[in-house]
Amino acid sequence: MEGFIDINSMVKRAKGILLDPKQEWLLIAEEKTEHTKVFLSWVLPLSLIPAVAAFIGFGFIGYSVPTLVGTVHVASFNLGLRQALLQLVAITSGAYLTALIINALAEKYSSEKNLDRAFALTAYSYAPACLGGIFQIIPSLAFIGSLAGLYGLYLLYIGLSPLMKTPPEKNTGYFVVSLLCTIGVFIVLSIVLAAIFVPRMTWRV
Repeated sequence: MEGFIDINSMVKRAKGILLDPKQEWLLIAEEKTEHTKVFLSWVLPLSLIPAVAAFIGFGFIGYSVPTLVGTVHVASFNLGLRQALLQLVAITSGAYLTALIINALAEKYSSEKNLDRAFALTAYSYAPACLGGIFQIIPSLAFIGSLAGLYGLYLLYIGLSPLMKTPPEKNTGYFVVSLLCTIGVFIVLSIVLAAIFVPRMTWRV
């Protein structure tokens, strides 16, 4: 598929959104890219970073867990595969869920309802968390990826106005309510994913 993955464009966009986000959001706001294309050309390939790192980290490097009888080292192919799938599903489904919430709340905050722009806003805000996901390769450092995701919240906040045409006085309220709704949805999503993946993650995998 032509234009499925353009590494040069991805690197350029990543540099822009991480180093000069205010200017990059203005450029993104001028684009008229369908959300399906953003998903295939950005979200999907970027989500492979934490997925592959998790597969290597949990599948081969592993981590140690203290027990009453000593330290147990946990690592297996199956565990790595499940962690990789967990990362992939969480990121790809999370991007759409967040975009749907932002789009649904748009008119309440005098913003333009547009799923393509809402998805672009969410997708590009995921960059820090996905890039930080490389630390999944060493499970004990996986939390760094979560810390990197905090910068993604800042990106989301400053991107609301240029992408959703949000008035400045409505921006903070729109962001806070969207964030709270997203957290609620993610709690439910986490429970569902845990029910699917976690029970099989035993020491004997």
